[in-house]
Amino acid sequence: MNIAKHWRQNGARYRLEGQRHRDGTLRFPAQSLQPGEAAADWQPEQLARQGEVFSFTVQRGGAAGFDDAPWTIIALVQTAAGPLVTAQLTDCAPDEVAIGLPVELVVRRIGTPVADGLLVYGYKFRPRLLM
Repeated sequence: MNIAKHWRQNGARYRLEGQRHRDGTLRFPAQSLQPGEAAADWQPEQLARQGEVFSFTVQRGGAAGFDDAPWTIIALVQTAAGPLVTAQLTDCAPDEVAIGLPVELVVRRIGTPVADGLLVYGYKFRPRLLM
């Protein structure tokens, strides 16, 4: 992994940081300016760390680098602010997941160490512990 690229993604990866347009539109992840947009049009904004499962799927046979896990649960999480976030669910089994399940953001390892030794962490969601 390119360390500079990893550093630029810190906001989205660790703080769930998106951008809010001056007209109120919220987008995630943050994106580069489009032609004709001014830098002042979009301001960084941290999304809510809680939401609920909008949709999900279970992939049998864990993710690469996580061979000990018999499955991977991928969900679309509807955040309180509005944007849908695609994320892995953790700390639960497939039979515990349902549409509408309240979830909260956690930071966990999302990849194995790469050639340059960089450990890659990022956001995942887990069932909300306290309602």
